[in-house]
Amino acid sequence: MDVEILLYEGFDELDAVAPYEVFRTAADFGADVDASLQTLVPSDRVTASHGLRVEPDDVLIGTPDLVLVPGGGWNDRGENGAWAEVQDGTLPERLATLHEGGATIATVCTGTLVAAEGGLLEGRPATTHESAKDDLADYGVDVRDERFVDDGDVLTAGGVTSGIDLALHLVEREFSAEVAQKVADEIEYENNY
Repeated sequence: MDVEILLYEGFDELDAVAPYEVFRTAADFGADVDASLQTLVPSDRVTASHGLRVEPDDVLIGTPDLVLVPGGGWNDRGENGAWAEVQDGTLPERLATLHEGGATIATVCTGTLVAAEGGLLEGRPATTHESAKDDLADYGVDVRDERFVDDGDVLTAGGVTSGIDLALHLVEREFSAEVAQKVADEIEYENNY
């Protein structure tokens, strides 16, 4: 399974890095998964919401099995973050195209609003950070108060740490409960997924 974690200026660090570690650890335990950090346009470095600078692996080309979109910066309404990506429109449009091409889309925290802007969530169950649930409802989404929601080809996670639950769930769904448990044990994570 090819997992591309899509980075943009102002993404929340834990939204991206925690699922990355879960998927990479699953690979260490034998799961056929490769996770990488991608951008939409060539970039030597992306700066996250709390100042972490990340060197992405590559530019997203083609249609991977899974695209994971972190949140960050929604409530700030600043020039970087999920809010800025929605205002720009490029990332939401690309998510729609990737989804139409067969990619499963997963979002963490306010990354869900990016998918909603791309038209992927209307009438579907989804969740996001508590502070953005009213905004998500404005997109015609069936907003849920859950750590994560699996709606088949679109999965959403609530607040920042729920990205770990989402990633562990995906490891279990795509590989096995045994591998997911090994990963949870390795990262010393209480099984809430």
